[in-house]
Amino acid sequence: MHYLPQNPCCKISLDMGTLAPEPEVICSKNYLALGLKVSSKEKSGKPKVLSLLSTLLERSIQNNESLLESTQRKDMITIFHGSRAPSLGIEQYLDRILKYSCCSPSCFVIAHIYMERFIESTNAHLTSVNVHRLLITSVMLAAKFIDDAFYNNAYYARVGGVTTKELNKLEMKFLFGLDFRLHVSVQTFGSYCSLLEKEGTVGLQIERSIQACRISESWSNKDDSTCAQC
Repeated sequence: MHYLPQNPCCKISLDMGTLAPEPEVICSKNYLALGLKVSSKEKSGKPKVLSLLSTLLERSIQNNESLLESTQRKDMITIFHGSRAPSLGIEQYLDRILKYSCCSPSCFVIAHIYMERFIESTNAHLTSVNVHRLLITSVMLAAKFIDDAFYNNAYYARVGGVTTKELNKLEMKFLFGLDFRLHVSVQTFGSYCSLLEKEGTVGLQIERSIQACRISESWSNKDDSTCAQC
């Protein structure tokens, strides 16, 4: 995987066409306690969800790789597998995605849910050689699904250290692996927040509220070979 210098390119907002009906904003005491709301006064510092998610993923990878080694089993190879683990750690990779994509922190919770669905459907294991590609793909799809504005595939490819052509293939493989099940219920989102919260002693600092929305049949991915110039 290749990593780019600072400021990959300017932000692009894609037109999703006809949107689904006005999304219902979910508000509960639990979500408010976790910071799942838009609040300009609280938008400071790094969201706790990044470090908690990285810790959870690292432990899962360690367990999976130990299991594969002890049982001498070979993992199912997918297009998400690299020949070796990237030098950039998981938390640093998540930091980079957040910094340059400007996606809502809730996207990382959604991405985690998507990753688990994909792994379950493919019978693959989360390892150090596939986690980075799974992360950039799942976060990109989460941003497309729940955020009002997002970057195109070419931009995310530069952020993630892959080519646009490769990310396009990863996206399609991931979507078919999910059977295009991108909707996440409020209950599922809440349970994953609770799971992540157990990784730390403080609540998740996620600034954006989760929205119960469904994808429009007319949505499409517009992928440019180059990013637009500011």
